[in-house]
Amino acid sequence: MLLCPASALLQRMQDSETWLARWQAAGLLDEATAAAIRAYEQSHAKPSSRRWQVLVALIFGAILLGAGVLLFVAAHWDRLSPTARMLLVLAMLVFFHGLGMLSRSRFAGFATAMHGVGTLSAGAAIALVGQIFNIQEHWPSAVMLWALCAAFGWALLRDQFQQTLTLLLVPAWIVSEWMDRANDYGGVDTYMARVLAVIGAVYLTGFLRSRRRSVFSILFAAGALLLPVAVIVLSRGWSVAGYGRQSDFLPLSYRLWAVGLVLLAIAAGWFLDRKSWAPVLVVAAMAWALPWAQTNFVEKTAGSTWNHSEPNVLAYALPAAAAVFLVWWGIRNLAKQVVNFGMVAFALIVMWFYFASVMDKLDRSLGLIGLGILFLAGGWALEYTRRRIVAGMETGVAA
Repeated sequence: MLLCPASALLQRMQDSETWLARWQAAGLLDEATAAAIRAYEQSHAKPSSRRWQVLVALIFGAILLGAGVLLFVAAHWDRLSPTARMLLVLAMLVFFHGLGMLSRSRFAGFATAMHGVGTLSAGAAIALVGQIFNIQEHWPSAVMLWALCAAFGWALLRDQFQQTLTLLLVPAWIVSEWMDRANDYGGVDTYMARVLAVIGAVYLTGFLRSRRRSVFSILFAAGALLLPVAVIVLSRGWSVAGYGRQSDFLPLSYRLWAVGLVLLAIAAGWFLDRKSWAPVLVVAAMAWALPWAQTNFVEKTAGSTWNHSEPNVLAYALPAAAAVFLVWWGIRNLAKQVVNFGMVAFALIVMWFYFASVMDKLDRSLGLIGLGILFLAGGWALEYTRRRIVAGMETGVAA
């Protein structure tokens, strides 16, 4: 049952009295100090607000409002003249940022949401202006302009949404510029996945000490998505199964640029948190070695040669070792989020290995029995281990 604000305030006051009584009994506080603490807390006590409910409402409201505006513009776009289109794009930006400016002193959360929708609309506005005036297409430039909008918003507003969007868009622009230039060569997916894996590791470990929890949460979620996607791409190896002539391999200059981006991401992680260099380096080493963990096959069919490769045992061992290292690093640095991510990643790698390399070699019934045992025994063992690790970390923090 939810407590009303008055009940929550009363509960906090009762808890404070309990702690004051314990400290006085232990001789840590005298009566004068305890009375001063009571007077201070009572003068600064405020009823608790529905902060998370308001935050959720603002987030969903901003998303729905932005989606509705985009749908409305898309539905009427063909009926508008170029001048009307340009005015509509500008009006959209002025409207949202204007609402944010007018409400900033009265309702900071609403102002942040409106400025956020305005910055998101800036990305759509950049694309629409390019379409209106038939500007030469170079989509990474649009990402760069959008990142600049978010960076200026962060510099002016200092809010968490603008900061998060900047930290997402700047790496996206850098990677998209490299990808656009290297897209016609073979091996571009592998090198791009290496860069994304390292960026994902920075998102996972570089913002743990951030005081802005929403920034950390969003970037951690982005890293938790980037890293598995990169591992899946890298596990395909260098060659793609199929017929026909392959395109030229990525030139040395583009490969060196990719190495430079990896080093830049490692340096950014070290700058954000000196302790994050170790997991980021481990992920980088795993990403660099993973494409080579392949077994090559050459088959001939109707006079044609078919080359393909499949992941070998090392392709599963490398990500599993990286996941174990993340768990160990999370324990050392009291980072429960990293520990949980490493445990889940290790469990998914074991399931991936079972489905790819074990189940197809067994009878269907035996495969299902083994899968059931894997889920039950493995899931219980991992959860038991995770709880012991987290409990030990909490004990260490309390001590």
